[in-house]
Amino acid sequence: MKSFTCTQCGNSLTTKKHLERHIRVHTGERPFSCDQCGKCFSRSDNLNDHMMIHTGEKPFTCDQCGKTFLRSSDLKTHMRVHMKEKPHSCSVCGKSFSLMQYLHKHEKIHTGVREYMCFECDKTFTTANHLKLHQRIHTGEKPYKCSHCDKRFSRSANLKTHERIHSGEKPYKCSHCDERFNESSSLKTHERIHTGEKPYKCSHCDERFSQSSSLKTHERIHTGEKPYKCSHCDERFSQSSSLKTHERIHTGEKPHMCDQCGKSFSIRSNLKRHMKIHTVEKPLKHSLRSR
Repeated sequence: MKSFTCTQCGNSLTTKKHLERHIRVHTGERPFSCDQCGKCFSRSDNLNDHMMIHTGEKPFTCDQCGKTFLRSSDLKTHMRVHMKEKPHSCSVCGKSFSLMQYLHKHEKIHTGVREYMCFECDKTFTTANHLKLHQRIHTGEKPYKCSHCDKRFSRSANLKTHERIHSGEKPYKCSHCDERFNESSSLKTHERIHTGEKPYKCSHCDERFSQSSSLKTHERIHTGEKPYKCSHCDERFSQSSSLKTHERIHTGEKPHMCDQCGKSFSIRSNLKRHMKIHTVEKPLKHSLRSR
């Protein structure tokens, strides 16, 4: 049988086409380019797999829960969720994982190892993928475009969540009531209303919160941090909502309008107070005098 030998490494290939593809390992040539984001590939099948990110196509479906995946390997990994198979355990805390790579990633929590550093801002990361996603903040790269509007995203997960605005899809249902959500994180936060869970504790006092964002805002009471600065004056605020309300002093914006008389207010609480004028019951006047 005829074979084709690589002059660079001596590897033998069965066909000329395979040899041509193999040589690209040495030359670094990537002739197959994505017309959506410009990313290049050395093989056409890799390009075809990549294009599914943009089209949203996920041909591999889990027969247990209906979740779909881009690659068969991803489906195979997912199936371990249903089988409850977690053979890899952490030697420090005992937590178990379905894949060795998940265990290695987890172990960095204990070791503190963050070997991937961004050269733009010196921020460090535990994985190369996290670094790659972060760097899009600096490059402005947004390869994932919505198929319904012109909005673009740096992450495919963000695109998927956004497109539910157009489709109206809300796949995550509360196990305590009929509320549905388009994001799993929103469902998780909502369910804390029912469970009363408040996993985020202030490091300065005993106050606890159901959302990390609420904790972050609260801790500014202790630190005095005021990251939001008015673009018209030197006033600073601990919350973005307070800044937004303040800036209406400069812009004159009054978005809260009374539906009874048309009067507008810059703050919702002022509108609420004003509405009492319309809702208060006026005492009836006696029209007849006693004779």
